[in-house]
Amino acid sequence: MTFQNIQFDVAAGVARLTLNRPDKLNSFTGAMHAEIRTVLDRVQNDKSIRVLVLTGAGRGFCAGQDLADPEMAVQAGQPMPDIGNVVEANYKPLILRLQNLRVPTIAAVNGIAAGAGASVALACDLVVAAKSASFLQAFSKIGLVPDTGGTWFLPQRVGMARAMGLALLADKLPAEKAAEWGLIWQAVDDADLASTIDALAAKLAVMPTKALVRTRQAMHAAPLHTLEQQLSMEGGFMRELGWSPDYAEGVAAFMEKRAPRFTGE
Repeated sequence: MTFQNIQFDVAAGVARLTLNRPDKLNSFTGAMHAEIRTVLDRVQNDKSIRVLVLTGAGRGFCAGQDLADPEMAVQAGQPMPDIGNVVEANYKPLILRLQNLRVPTIAAVNGIAAGAGASVALACDLVVAAKSASFLQAFSKIGLVPDTGGTWFLPQRVGMARAMGLALLADKLPAEKAAEWGLIWQAVDDADLASTIDALAAKLAVMPTKALVRTRQAMHAAPLHTLEQQLSMEGGFMRELGWSPDYAEGVAAFMEKRAPRFTGE
């Protein structure tokens, strides 16, 4: 597949999606969203893919929405664009797709992750950032509210006080502090980002994929459940996974004292 705004490749069970508008800090356009939807369809349907890595080309991860995109452009004498429609048509389905993808996801944040770019990273299961990277909710500077799940991810990850500070003041959060606050999994030296992501992706690609995704689903459901409801959900997942080929393989490998050979089924 050939794309204009992204790069995509698959090797050894690892799919890599690179936002590829480096001259615009990989900011989103309608055309980029369309290409991403095509790629996520491939990831969802290709059983050989066991993990997705999402990153950006050049010196940034993603600067959010490109305000010069035709869907967003403000033109003299013309009605203001319907930004809510852009969110509903592009960002809402993107976040829901990432949260419900059949494989685990890793965000490799190689530079600034701003606005929607920050939220797209946070929608991934694991977020690893270069120490020079930062996260920014800049919406208040242009009279908007954090979108793309920003008002959901931030309070859940760092608590209401810090979430409000980040959203209202629009200050950059350095990657190391983001890790310290629990917003992301890890901040690593810039020179180590690629090797760290490669190692994580390779590890996840040979693990029991369905169990990883059910773990994600259970974690996300917990804040909405009572303890009793969560216990019931866990029991249902354990029943399903207990009948899976990967569980049988895991037990056999444990008993035989060998490395398991999981298939993701």
